[in-house]
Amino acid sequence: MDVVTFTIVYDNNAYNPLLRTDWGFACLVETPGTTLLFDTGADGRTLLGNMAALGLDLEAIDAIVLSHIHGDHTGGLTGLLDTGIRPTVYVPATFPVSFKDGVRARTSLVEVQGPVEIRPGIHTTGELGSSLVEQALVITTGDGLVVVTGCAHPGVVEMVRQAREAVRQAREVVEGDVALVVGGFHLGQASRSRIDDIIVEFRRMGVWRTAPCHCTGDQARQMFADAFGTDCILTGVGGVITVGSGEGASIEPTAEGIE
Repeated sequence: MDVVTFTIVYDNNAYNPLLRTDWGFACLVETPGTTLLFDTGADGRTLLGNMAALGLDLEAIDAIVLSHIHGDHTGGLTGLLDTGIRPTVYVPATFPVSFKDGVRARTSLVEVQGPVEIRPGIHTTGELGSSLVEQALVITTGDGLVVVTGCAHPGVVEMVRQAREAVRQAREVVEGDVALVVGGFHLGQASRSRIDDIIVEFRRMGVWRTAPCHCTGDQARQMFADAFGTDCILTGVGGVITVGSGEGASIEPTAEGIE
């Protein structure tokens, strides 16, 4: 897969001052053949407003992947479906029956247990964790793998490790750098020593660039920025990251003039 674009359309970290921030996360992934939304934020009005301001076409969304059951990642789904779009929705199989039945009444639903290939070059890790089950998204690009996490409750290192394993099982690549890890790393209450350990492990696993946002926490975001330098992208709502150009990852400057 060539160049892939990742647009943060819902986040509690500001990036584009003309968009609304709110606690939650959603990322639009645009590949040459497929557009999907990973998570939906907490509120449909905020999500739809940000996407409209960015000029993003809801009709282009082929699939929605929900990372875990928390409302700040699933709350915008109803608002999206209320617009009339009918993408296939991928959820961990452990989601409540009532939630799954509600989605099935409106569109196609896929229950995820093990790793799933959504489209060629696009996979989920399958269910990870025990007390709180979560899945991550992994995209194969021309620069390597991109891992998108919602909150990384099972541990961001484990999610990156399993993302690589999911792709290996699909026999797409045997090895390769992780070009980017983007999303919530769930480190808001973590100690500096734990964050240091994660940074060391990222380096060991060949993680090239990071874009920590949502629930990563200010201290951890700063520590990743200090450790990765220009290879850390402190993104937020409205940030647009492209991967596959041969440069690892690049982020567009803050947009101006959005109405």
